[in-house]
Amino acid sequence: MTQQDRPSLSTIRPDAPGRAPGPSRTIRPSLTSRAPALLFLLGFTAVYLIAVATRFGQLAENSLIKGFADSAWVFQWTGPSDGWGPPLLMHNSAMPTLAAGTVLIAAVALARRCWWHGFAAISVVVATVGGTEAFRAVLPRPDLAGATEGLTEASFPSGHVAIVAGLTLGAVLVTSPRVRPYVAAAGMLWLAFTAAAVQALYWHRPSDALGATLLACACYSLAARLLPPTTAAGPKRRPRALPAIALVLSAAGALAASAREDSATRPLAFAAAALLCSALVLIAVADRDQRRAA
Repeated sequence: MTQQDRPSLSTIRPDAPGRAPGPSRTIRPSLTSRAPALLFLLGFTAVYLIAVATRFGQLAENSLIKGFADSAWVFQWTGPSDGWGPPLLMHNSAMPTLAAGTVLIAAVALARRCWWHGFAAISVVVATVGGTEAFRAVLPRPDLAGATEGLTEASFPSGHVAIVAGLTLGAVLVTSPRVRPYVAAAGMLWLAFTAAAVQALYWHRPSDALGATLLACACYSLAARLLPPTTAAGPKRRPRALPAIALVLSAAGALAASAREDSATRPLAFAAAALLCSALVLIAVADRDQRRAA
């Protein structure tokens, strides 16, 4: 072959058979993909510092608490004070809901024989609920706004919301990739309803619900990052419209649970905070799925 007959480098196709593929471009991981748990913890800290540790934050949240709990639409669901009520709308229902949900997560892990995922899921629940109780005991609520006695009690973060968020994210860890999006969507609706309800009943402030959710997302992100990688058999079909549908349903549940007879505007703040809780769960789950698929 003469020199003229030899193909030049510019005429060789990059995808020609027998040619080794060139080096692929290296995509630097973003801060979110490298440390999502840290970002959630920073958000947790920011919510506390802004809403609880400043006069402006306390005045803003205290202005939402006017009237009595029985004006909330969900008050009729709470039942008698010493009886049984719907899940997490009664203080007496919180611990049985936590116990039943933890047993269910363990049963799914045993059925699927995913031991590490089951241990991680239960750890997320325990760390979220235990961390919530610990933070509430050590994080003060200084009286910076001259509030009445009923508005000075420390309530950050919310134990009710922590139970729902922890159980939801724990269930996401042990379910199969095919079922996981639907479990997350159902948990988002449950979380939005509960977060809005405890605010409308004046059991908690918006910052309490957000703080508990951020703590749960931090625990979930850390557990998901420490889990060993799993190989799924065959490609997975992801319902593209499901996240949007889940957010719409969460918004509807939040609006319904936050409704009150004595106001039409203040419940909108409760619903917005509850919807943000659901969005945080969606972000945490989506971040894990993206890192697994990368």
